Amino acid sequence: MSRTALVVRHVAFEDLGILGPLLKEHGYRVRYLEAGVDRIGDDLVVTADLLIVLGGPVGVGDFARYPYLADEAAAVKARAHRMLPTIGICLGAQILAHALGAQVAPTGRCEIGYGPLTLTAEGEGSVLAGLGGRPVLHWHSDQFAVPEGATLLAGTPGFPHQAFTVGDTLLGLQFHLEADHTRLERWLLGHTHELTSHGVDLDRIRADADRYGAELASRARTVFVDWLRRALPVEPDGA
Repeated sequence: MSRTALVVRHVAFEDLGILGPLLKEHGYRVRYLEAGVDRIGDDLVVTADLLIVLGGPVGVGDFARYPYLADEAAAVKARAHRMLPTIGICLGAQILAHALGAQVAPTGRCEIGYGPLTLTAEGEGSVLAGLGGRPVLHWHSDQFAVPEGATLLAGTPGFPHQAFTVGDTLLGLQFHLEADHTRLERWLLGHTHELTSHGVDLDRIRADADRYGAELASRARTVFVDWLRRALPVEPDGA
């Protein structure tokens, strides 16, 4: 039976990446909702089998400037309170944390590029187990607090809250596990102002993408497949 994956996208180049082909392989019909263009309401969001909220260059503190983000957050809240399978990535994780009542705020610093994660004890027993000590792609400056009732899974020295889960169905990832390293040049072009402002070395990101990208993609696939199996188990034949 085909399942529906609803995907909220904030900028065109921050798409599903490696998650797109993976979802299709597992029988999901993918539908993108473009933030600021498509209506993102409770009725639509809560009926999808899976919701994925992607990243973007804005934050929870920008609701007044971009009112549709508040509507998006309200829809995510309606879904999260029903504990329906949801993945939030970067901005998406911050919106999910906000929907669960946690504070999200700027830090005054940024973390951009490949760097290792440190897993918590709970993280070592989670779907993220294969990522411990492995470089992943970071691209953030805001930080979410861990929502009440959530489990912290990973951190870095500069951003100690990198991943959280609530039960088997809600997953927030501050880092970009979905990013396709072979298409990262679009990110470098799309975020050129931010990268220049922070003095980020583009050639270092390119070199690290070449060095770590293939192995990370393989490990990321394992993470997402394991999570999908927990959050949306396949019903036995005849069920």
